[in-house]
Amino acid sequence: MWRRSAVSRFSSRISLSSSSSSSSPPNPRLIPWSRELCAVNTFSQPPVSSEPTPKLAISGAGSDPNRVLTSRIAAAAGLGQHYARCYWELSKARLSMLVVATSGTGYILGTGNAAVDLAGLCYTCAGTMMIAASANSLNQIFEISNDAKMKRTMKRPLPSGRISVPHAVAWATIAGTSGACLLASKTNMMAAGLASANLVLYAFVYTPLKQIHPINTWVGAVVGAIPPLLGWAAASGEISLNSLILPAALYFWQIPHFMALAHLCRNDYAAGGYKMLSLFDPSGKRIAAVALRNCFYMVPLGFIAYDWGLTSSWFCLESTLLTMAIAATAFSFYRHGTMEKARKMFHASLLFLPVFMSGLLIHRVYDEDKQPLLEVAGLPNSSTDEVKTQRRKIRAAQPPVAYASAAPFPFLPAPSFYSP
Repeated sequence: MWRRSAVSRFSSRISLSSSSSSSSPPNPRLIPWSRELCAVNTFSQPPVSSEPTPKLAISGAGSDPNRVLTSRIAAAAGLGQHYARCYWELSKARLSMLVVATSGTGYILGTGNAAVDLAGLCYTCAGTMMIAASANSLNQIFEISNDAKMKRTMKRPLPSGRISVPHAVAWATIAGTSGACLLASKTNMMAAGLASANLVLYAFVYTPLKQIHPINTWVGAVVGAIPPLLGWAAASGEISLNSLILPAALYFWQIPHFMALAHLCRNDYAAGGYKMLSLFDPSGKRIAAVALRNCFYMVPLGFIAYDWGLTSSWFCLESTLLTMAIAATAFSFYRHGTMEKARKMFHASLLFLPVFMSGLLIHRVYDEDKQPLLEVAGLPNSSTDEVKTQRRKIRAAQPPVAYASAAPFPFLPAPSFYSP
């Protein structure tokens, strides 16, 4: 007599039927697994016949151990692949990795003259990734009905039914708690507090606000500006004036980025019930003006970074050119208001952020001068005007080529080319 595989036996356990008879096959619609796992289930379960099945003459031939083991391995692999894919999509992994990149940049900038602690950097990035994954998962839990109405999001795990809501809640809770505990134990409480506050701001303030008022874009910009501040706090234990430069750039950068995205996806946002500024601006002139204005706000940041001793003078020139480039795309969108111009502004915003952060890392200088706003570790600081002037005089700025061979990767610290 045919024996069912491990997949079929497990399927019968979760079936709603109370019958334990082996003649009734499990309902495959009750098993939200991947196609590969369903294929294994179908293969391992023979069709049920009304005629009596004769017993096999050879004892044990119907229970081949190799076949049972292969079926179990395939079932486990298919189940793992299914849930791994669901967790990946719930976490919005690519967006979360961008958040991790900003946090890692803030950590390296926050080390100052000290060598970068690679273990601390890894702990910070891992904790940030967990917090971001939890926040994005909670966002999708709260927006299941909205995502189901949008073409861009209707195939996500929750609207498509590939994972249950309690399972997603458990995943978000475990990820968020683990990330906060990791940051608290391996970095400091300030970093853990910033991460936890950002999770709450994103999931419980920004997410519901998307369906209430267009100001949600600016609240979301605050959320995006906190991770580099988190990284700086994890490295130095304090929040200083220098630590606010990259968060300011991220805040202003997100406005043209999301204005372009909101214009490109305006029909989807309308179907999902979201209150975006683009829905009240059919011509696109208003959102283009908002984007252009925030591009101009980023122009002084390069000069401030140099004046405060964070970077060399080369960064002033490079950041200004980079900012004017994205401002040009915003101005083009303002003049024409077409989807093509909005798409160009969106692509320019995608290029801006990694180049800006790389410039900060390549041209950063090792200056102990900090102006603390909130200090945790009691680190010594010297912030007199005489010290600032003296260090600026002896600082020798190098051309970008001089740094290329020494720091080719974004998160590796550039060496010092001057003697303080």
